[in-house]
Amino acid sequence: MRDEDDSTQSVDADAGAPTGDIPIGGRPPAFPRLRSTVLDTRDVPALAEFYRQLLGWEYAPGNGPDDEEADEWRIIRSPLDGPHPRGQMLAFQHADQVPRSTWPDPEVPQQLHLDFTVETVAQLRESHERALALGATLIRDESDHPVEPICVYADPAGHPFCIFAMTW
Repeated sequence: MRDEDDSTQSVDADAGAPTGDIPIGGRPPAFPRLRSTVLDTRDVPALAEFYRQLLGWEYAPGNGPDDEEADEWRIIRSPLDGPHPRGQMLAFQHADQVPRSTWPDPEVPQQLHLDFTVETVAQLRESHERALALGATLIRDESDHPVEPICVYADPAGHPFCIFAMTW
């Protein structure tokens, strides 16, 4: 017998995903929210600064260059008054061994990549210049694609990332 305060929801046994049933008691389900994406790197300060400058973000309070663990862990976040929704964060964690991705060659897969968007091809060109100036390596340039203009890069630590021009 289920308690009327039970906040669980039905799960489709085949898919392992919520079915969308409203839980007993009428409360919406409590799904986790993504807090941040964490990148392993041998050089936390350099990679955090690369993305901070690329995105125009700021260090999260207590997670910047003056923090006592700044060489082991940093977090950047979208600014309060910026174009990105508040709460987006990237974190950087020290790791002694981080093999550089060889993607698209499968020898060392990309493991994870980040997708960023801008609204226009002109903004894509501006972001392209900034990425290269900050130390990114261009992997693929499809900025002239008629439907989905995109540039694919590796950050200074070798993590692939993409910048798309799209409005949705």
